Amino acid sequence: MGRAFRYRNYRLYFGGQGVSLIGTWMQQIAMSWLVYRLTNSAFYLGLIGFTGMAPMFFLTSFAGVFIDRMHRRNLLIITQILATIQASLLAFLTLSGHVHVWHLVILSLFLGSINAFDMPARQSFVIEIVENKEDLGNAIALNSFMFNSARLVGPSIAGLVVAAIGEGPCFLLNAVSFLAIIGTLLAMKIPRRNDEKRSASLFHGFKEGYRYVLGFPPIRYALFLLALTSLVGMPYVVLMPIFAKDILHGGPHTLGFLMGASGVGALVGALYLAPRKSVLGLEKLIFIASSIFGAGLVVFSFSRYLPFSLFILLFTGFGMIIQMASTNTILQTITDEDKRGRVMGFYTMAFGGAAPFGAVMAGSLASKIGAPHTVIIGGTICIIGSLFFLKKLPLIQQSARSVYVKMGIIREKPVEPK
Repeated sequence: MGRAFRYRNYRLYFGGQGVSLIGTWMQQIAMSWLVYRLTNSAFYLGLIGFTGMAPMFFLTSFAGVFIDRMHRRNLLIITQILATIQASLLAFLTLSGHVHVWHLVILSLFLGSINAFDMPARQSFVIEIVENKEDLGNAIALNSFMFNSARLVGPSIAGLVVAAIGEGPCFLLNAVSFLAIIGTLLAMKIPRRNDEKRSASLFHGFKEGYRYVLGFPPIRYALFLLALTSLVGMPYVVLMPIFAKDILHGGPHTLGFLMGASGVGALVGALYLAPRKSVLGLEKLIFIASSIFGAGLVVFSFSRYLPFSLFILLFTGFGMIIQMASTNTILQTITDEDKRGRVMGFYTMAFGGAAPFGAVMAGSLASKIGAPHTVIIGGTICIIGSLFFLKKLPLIQQSARSVYVKMGIIREKPVEPK
């Protein structure tokens, strides 16, 4: 289960990123609660979700071209420093009592632009710190474990801190937490890549990656389902303050517990994937996971009882992380090295870039028909999308088989002479 920990660079990355992610989740919970406290508006919750993630849709595909050309560790150090500045400004404005909703919109847009480069760079960086590609799936599962451990701890701490002393300290702690990942990145020893292929121009590099992604069915359909899930399913997160306050009649601690429950489910999902030694079978697992996620959203929307809501969110988080991590593992396994940054750019665009548009749609729709009905619609569409993926599964598996044979994951049986 911990095979990737054999590598020093991965151990450093895991420790530093784990600390930083706790601060990131604290900031996310505090930000959503601050927005709702200042505006009492579902629309503004959706708007903040949009500005925080919209840059991923517009920038990540081009960011992937830069990632394939640059030293990824240096790029990550730059993005972490910029994120530290963003969190520090947010803490200063909140603690000084001068924060307004337009400040949050601008700073959210700034962080979204940073993440448009940071997220695909981090995804592409994993292959550089895990020397044996056979351990790549384990490293991705452990990353999911780390991410969702932080998702469990961070919101729980944030709920208590916000209830006790307000949102500002959460932003300040997040700024400090970035020092951990910056320090571990500087401590790594990463050999420079000497075999990079550099496209003649940025546009040519983008077009090359675009054709590669659309031309290969396993990548094309996996990204399509992930984008659909992010567009109509993931916006349930931005509506969580409404469920916590108006549906379940709780406070910031209730919001922390709801987010934490989803994190526990995702944590279990990551532990389920970690022992897997092969990418084989993950295509079918994507269908199962996306179906569980959609069904979980539908059932959650009917709940008016906190313990039952927490129970259902366990399944929602489980399905979400299984789909995301399985898609990530397949893409990283079958993608050509010189196109890895661009493919992970499209992956980030599908996972994070579609979500802001869904957040705005969900916020606007929830203000008209209510948050529960909005989540029901999203969950139903996720189930329909998973059924479409199931229909394309034979084509996906057939297309991926040739790559697996070439990599030695599948061994062709010798043809017996007649």
